[in-house]
Amino acid sequence: MVGIVPQPAYRAAYLAQQTAFLLNCLAAHRVLRTLTGLNLDPSADAIALVRRRYDELLETDLENVERGLYPRALLFQFPVRQYAKRLPKLVFDFPRTIRRLRKKDFKDLPPDAKLEHYPAYFRRNFHWQTDGYFSEHSAELYDVGVEFLFLGTADIMRRQVIPPVVEYLRAQSGTDRPRILDVACGTGRMLRQLAQTLPDAKLYGLDLSPYYVAAARRMLASVNSEASLVADNAERMPFRDGYFDVSVSVFLFHELPKRARKNVLAEMFRVTKPGGLVVVEDSAQYVEAEAVAFFLDRFSEEFHEPYHRDYLRDDLREQLTDAGFEVQSVEPCFVSKRVVAKKPLVG
Repeated sequence: MVGIVPQPAYRAAYLAQQTAFLLNCLAAHRVLRTLTGLNLDPSADAIALVRRRYDELLETDLENVERGLYPRALLFQFPVRQYAKRLPKLVFDFPRTIRRLRKKDFKDLPPDAKLEHYPAYFRRNFHWQTDGYFSEHSAELYDVGVEFLFLGTADIMRRQVIPPVVEYLRAQSGTDRPRILDVACGTGRMLRQLAQTLPDAKLYGLDLSPYYVAAARRMLASVNSEASLVADNAERMPFRDGYFDVSVSVFLFHELPKRARKNVLAEMFRVTKPGGLVVVEDSAQYVEAEAVAFFLDRFSEEFHEPYHRDYLRDDLREQLTDAGFEVQSVEPCFVSKRVVAKKPLVG
């Protein structure tokens, strides 16, 4: 276990790293907003709250390492070289993204995409990104785009899922190789962090995009070649009842209409074992983040998230409770929130 006493050297290096990411992202945001004509004018209170939540997220990240909840190496795994190679492609893609945004052209998708194989809510362009979720190009640029959007905190927010998983598994007996499912695993960044924290776990990932699943396989090849990944719909998971000790999902529910959210939670309930753990992380919501409602509303409008505004009013705690889970905690994670719940042993 990592010592409880903070170590100034790695703390200073970590904070310097995140400050550099933050300043570069803010500069790029200003340029992009100038080009698109989308200007922010938040209140001083909203800015102060977001800054405080940002600082709290970084401190929590460091404390989790000091408590031995995940490896220190995760703090410094921001793939600078990899993203630096992809950044020119992202910048080159900006004119197409801006044109799509100005025209509100959310149906600009590859002509060879087999859209009939997907639910209606998936047959659109989220975030105005080129090809939606229907190409290798999209999968290649997704992670760097999300880190840019969240000011270098996307991986940090993702790994806040890990502490309750580690604490839950430590309390279990007789589980030599726990099975963990990541619902909507995307390009595999959450699974990669889980693999490095829990090398004995059997990891599973499900995502609706075959291109993102392929990217996840490449992402995990060097750390967990046994991870099982499948391209399928989370509303109808191809797993048997009670198969998983832990089910997690990160940044999925705000992209789903209400009925689909309900269906996915019902499936997560079904495939998680009695007494098993479920951790959902997603966008903050009005119920506990009214002070940052300005930023939440702008995200809905500017990044073409057609179901986000409804999601903001649909409390995740209540959603999980209605699905049958017993909610243990709800915690803020910068502009997101983490809900930890268990499936009852009976009932």
